[in-house]
Amino acid sequence: MSWKPEIEELRRREAMAHEMGGTEKVARQRERGKLTVRERIDRLLDPGSLHEIGTIAGLASYHEDGTLQQLRASNYIFGRGRIDGRPIVITGDDFTVRGGAADAAIITKQIAAEQMANELRLPMLRLIDGTGGGGSVKSLESKGGMGRTYVPANPGWEWVVSNLASVPVVGLALGPVAGLGAARVVSSHYSLMVKGLSQIFVAGPPVVARVGEDVDREALGGSAIHTRNGVIDDEVRDEDEAFERARRFLSYLPSSVFELPPRGPREDDAKRREEWLIDAIPRDARKVYKMRPILEALLDRDSFFEIGRLHGRSIITGLARLDGWPVAVLASDPYFYGGGWTANTAHKVTRFVELAETFHLPVVHFVDNPGFVIGQAAEKAGTIRHGARALATIYQATVPWCSILVRKVFGVAGAAHMNHTRFHYRYAWPSGDWGSLPIAGGLEAAYKAELEASDDPERLRTEIEGRLNAVRSPFRTAEVFWVEELIDPRDTRPLLCEFAELAAPLREPGRAHFGTRP
Repeated sequence: MSWKPEIEELRRREAMAHEMGGTEKVARQRERGKLTVRERIDRLLDPGSLHEIGTIAGLASYHEDGTLQQLRASNYIFGRGRIDGRPIVITGDDFTVRGGAADAAIITKQIAAEQMANELRLPMLRLIDGTGGGGSVKSLESKGGMGRTYVPANPGWEWVVSNLASVPVVGLALGPVAGLGAARVVSSHYSLMVKGLSQIFVAGPPVVARVGEDVDREALGGSAIHTRNGVIDDEVRDEDEAFERARRFLSYLPSSVFELPPRGPREDDAKRREEWLIDAIPRDARKVYKMRPILEALLDRDSFFEIGRLHGRSIITGLARLDGWPVAVLASDPYFYGGGWTANTAHKVTRFVELAETFHLPVVHFVDNPGFVIGQAAEKAGTIRHGARALATIYQATVPWCSILVRKVFGVAGAAHMNHTRFHYRYAWPSGDWGSLPIAGGLEAAYKAELEASDDPERLRTEIEGRLNAVRSPFRTAEVFWVEELIDPRDTRPLLCEFAELAAPLREPGRAHFGTRP
């Protein structure tokens, strides 16, 4: 009278599912230097925390007497688990079963996973390897296949879109990823590729060959391409580094927009002053300096988590902590275009500010921006269009905002250092240099007639430049309260930690009036 036979059957089916694509396919996966989907999940989650859902869903075959002959598991695994003790939803494509193609997946599992993350307000991690639910023409005539074509749709995509505005989403590309799989990777708040192991494309090399391009996977969609063009945020050395970075990214964020980012450890003195900062910015405005050491000196030690280092490189973006409080960091990098904004830089700023706004992260902006990059290439790239969108995003943001004017602040892009209609919570270093455009370039345009009429244009140019330099002092700006506070750079960290403390009670849980867009 016991149900023991049924439980034994359940365990037998579960064992078949854990075989994934079979011994040969699993061995081939490892020969490629890749972990299996179950190994990936085990390494990413807290030990023993996975509760899998739909384990025995798949394609079954039966003997004539109706007993199970074989179960080929679905190539999509999902469930809930924990990272650093916090519950999350995790999904993973199994490349050993039909390379992740749709004819081996059960689409309702994918929909259920996205819906679960949304309704239970849990972070979503997608481990994507293959087409990630995308199509395969083989399904049109395969045994048990459709036998017909269909008008394309993306079932469950409404949950993917909704999740971008409600829960943290991480996309890890862990192999060749095409079509819908590629769309799922980039529809995230943070995405990664493994160098040499991952490739992303709308369509792979066999399909691209039909339009006359003979390229391999890496040349078509390797990490060297997609981490430089902004499709993917970062590249890593191996899968374990990808898992570590995913875990760390989530540590700065709440589980959903209906919570606030948790305060981290307070192990660094909030009043710490670094003496070398007084010499950090060269007096010669033509000389560059390294911004990242400045960030490391001002933020909580070892807390800066940079995002998108290889894309839009004149701006540095990342998450950090100030006296334990999580913040979003924007910082100019004068090593690229002198800190000027390109079209790619503006796109990077837009997406990052959306992230901060979505998850209630106060923004700290370290500014050294000579304006938009100029020239024919910049015009062809549509720089002003992308720049205007970044400016609009900054003006729409409602999270607490603090700007540190490190050096240059010029033009429309310089004005994007904050929304000027809000209270100006900002500080300027004595190295500050600002205006509608730099004197070096503006002088030639403003005094063109005088210079052309002069018997000694070089002497006149030097004379005019001297007069203008006399009024460019930040003290002149501070005299009329056009900049609120000039500070000793060594006092910056204590002031930033005070900002984070004041900003903490201003953060309000709930949906932002605009969310992240891919």
